[in-house]
Amino acid sequence: MTRFFLCITDGHITGTPPSYGYDADRAEEQRRHHDILPYIDDSPSSSPHLSSKSRSSRDTLSSGSLESSKSVSTIPGPSELTVGEPENWNKGLEMRKWVLSGILASEETYLGHLEALLLPMKPLKAAATTSQPMLSVAQIETIFFKVPELYEVHREFYDGLLPRVQQWSHHQRVGDLFQKLASQLGVYRAFVDNYEAAVETAEKCCQANSQFAEISEVRRSVSVRGPCHHVTSPHPAALLYKPVDRVTRSTLVLHDLLKHTPSGHPDHPLLQDALRISQNFLSSINEDTTPRRQSMMVKKGESRQLLKDSFMVELVEGARKLRHVFLFSDVLLCAKLKKQIGGKNQQYDSKWYIPLTELTFQGPEEAEPLTVPQVPDEELDTMKVKISHLRSEIQREKRANKASKVIERLRKKLSEQESLLLLTSPSIPLRVHNKNGKSYSFLISSDYERAEWRELIQEQQRKCETSCLTSVELQMLTSSCLKLQTVHHIPLKDDTPGLCGFLNVIVHSACGLKQSLNLYCTLEVDSFGFFSNKAKTRVYRYTTEPKWNEEFEIELEGSQTLRLLCYEKCYSKTKQSKEDSEGSDRIMGRGQMPVRHDIEVKLSMKFTSREFSLKKMPSRKPMGVFGVKISTVTKRERSKVPYIVRQCLEEIERRGMEEVGIYRVSGVATDIQSLKTAFDTNHKDVSVMMSEMDVNAIAGTLKLYFRELPEPLFTDELYSNFVGGITLSDSVAKESCMLNLLLSLPEPNLVTFLFLLDHLKRVAEKESINKMSLHNLATVFGPTLLRPSEKDSKIPANPTQPISMGDSWSLEVMAQVMDGHTPSSLND
Repeated sequence: MTRFFLCITDGHITGTPPSYGYDADRAEEQRRHHDILPYIDDSPSSSPHLSSKSRSSRDTLSSGSLESSKSVSTIPGPSELTVGEPENWNKGLEMRKWVLSGILASEETYLGHLEALLLPMKPLKAAATTSQPMLSVAQIETIFFKVPELYEVHREFYDGLLPRVQQWSHHQRVGDLFQKLASQLGVYRAFVDNYEAAVETAEKCCQANSQFAEISEVRRSVSVRGPCHHVTSPHPAALLYKPVDRVTRSTLVLHDLLKHTPSGHPDHPLLQDALRISQNFLSSINEDTTPRRQSMMVKKGESRQLLKDSFMVELVEGARKLRHVFLFSDVLLCAKLKKQIGGKNQQYDSKWYIPLTELTFQGPEEAEPLTVPQVPDEELDTMKVKISHLRSEIQREKRANKASKVIERLRKKLSEQESLLLLTSPSIPLRVHNKNGKSYSFLISSDYERAEWRELIQEQQRKCETSCLTSVELQMLTSSCLKLQTVHHIPLKDDTPGLCGFLNVIVHSACGLKQSLNLYCTLEVDSFGFFSNKAKTRVYRYTTEPKWNEEFEIELEGSQTLRLLCYEKCYSKTKQSKEDSEGSDRIMGRGQMPVRHDIEVKLSMKFTSREFSLKKMPSRKPMGVFGVKISTVTKRERSKVPYIVRQCLEEIERRGMEEVGIYRVSGVATDIQSLKTAFDTNHKDVSVMMSEMDVNAIAGTLKLYFRELPEPLFTDELYSNFVGGITLSDSVAKESCMLNLLLSLPEPNLVTFLFLLDHLKRVAEKESINKMSLHNLATVFGPTLLRPSEKDSKIPANPTQPISMGDSWSLEVMAQVMDGHTPSSLND
């Protein structure tokens, strides 16, 4: 662990699942006969309850109590393995069972869609022989062509797979079923060839025949069978697409199953043969592929009188446009890089320019707020996950000395993702205007960058002279941009992995002010080159020497730079800038750029790597709660959910539900440590302490408790299974697998997770106020509740691959568990 002391002097840095049958009350009642202490539960009444529903194939895998759900697997232990079978089969074959149960659930849903599609076929055929047919025989045959055959093929497969999954053992074989299903894929060829005609006919019949349209509407109200009850049947065109979607993903399902089938298992060669047949079939129907978008590559040229250039996002009629902005000594030029076609040299296309002498930052229409189109956080997080994976892959290929073409291809993919992230992530507006009042709006990722552009332009405006470019001069200047640019790709250091872990920052004080002001500081950290605000101190009111002494713990994701900004808080509406849609406070100082030469802000920070953060120290307090197993705490407290979890959630629900960035904004570390000590020592006034503390500190205490558990809430044992489950290709199979894995959690872990999830759903209901969606909350809690064990994090599966902490998996797993359709049945 390394400590740093940084001092900013003169502005420079110098240093739902289907519900499952578990009744917690009944399970507890059964154990009361074996427990001397009476059962005490003072959990809030909002604790979620679990109920049982009948479920065809699922009932055989999920029993009516937690005890039986834990023994759902009948895979024998190592002592029962036959001679010659690897002992590590046991764990792998358990995951194989979850995958198969997911495939079974997916088949059930698919059969429901086919049944819904076939429902009107018989009455339509009967009416076709009457004097007033609704549809002609030819139309009926076109719309329902090969659908009965597809239904029979999958009905036979489902009927064969169901009893084998119900009577599961590690000796169970299913390869022959998949091999037979693959051999019958030929029926899909005729369906695919007829697909466009079927959809066109169905649409025309709905428009031309009101009776057929009514039948379709009635059919749509019929519930589709399968794991997700009460799901109405889609439009005929959507149902007709189901088989097309199914066959194009057939190889992915086989890949999932093969990945969890040991090479020595009798099913392995049969599944490989089924995969070969499926791949050959898909190749034969020439599935179209979307061409990859070419990445932008530019060459470095010689410099000229160019002050600054950067890729920026321009807001044009409500749409985001990627631009390259050049600040020359007398002109601000906005250009677009043209696509390279037919081997021609790349070139810029000028979109507009403003002489600096005619540029202003405020215009007459500034009173109206700027509407910024927002991109969902889950999309941004997905892009970051892809960027992280591509960077790791590039580093791995470099160490393996692979061909430069492979690395170049990966770089192109990386450039595409980074360009997309740059286009979608910025949300802070920067407006510029010309002398005629015409305004142009940019979106920037951080207030630091916006201040940097403003100051540099304003400084140059004091030096430059009036200039006006002719069309020829403008063309020449635009053509020279390729040689003059200093920013050639996004971001600048694409090969630098950055830090992943936790950064503890203490903002101490500021001095040198000539007048008393209301001051606060914010901290910005980059994630793969793109900055965002991570923490904010309290406002120190009316002083020349503010002493915040506040500590923050900031999670780093591919981070390289920390930025600090010091603001004067503007309470008067007349002092607020019209530049933003919301009032803007005045920046007094910031890292690396001098604003006031005599202002000094002191801070210190400590970095903890992600690997080190996984090393959990046992609690030194025998009756403490931090660092103690959750089962030990609940047994000692005689409750279902630990007291600390219930108290923190109760206080947050009382006054933190509308707090912007709740759980994402860091709390003051000293307050968090005070609460930790109070809970560890069972302080009698802990509730009073909480009522007087900032709600972000309470949220931070809850996150710290989960992070310091000896093993994560989703357990070390199940980590690899959760990771494997999220990679399943079929969405229904993925959901089924994830839910079965949740069912296998120990009781205290499961009930605590459901209790937390119930709270997080209520937080997300106020997303319009607190800006925290379920996916945002998953981003915060994912790496904490689901993380690899210390042992697993040290030993990568492949020695040639870098150690991956699995953060992206944690995010994806939590997003899957907390996705809108998944937790809905937990309301029962």
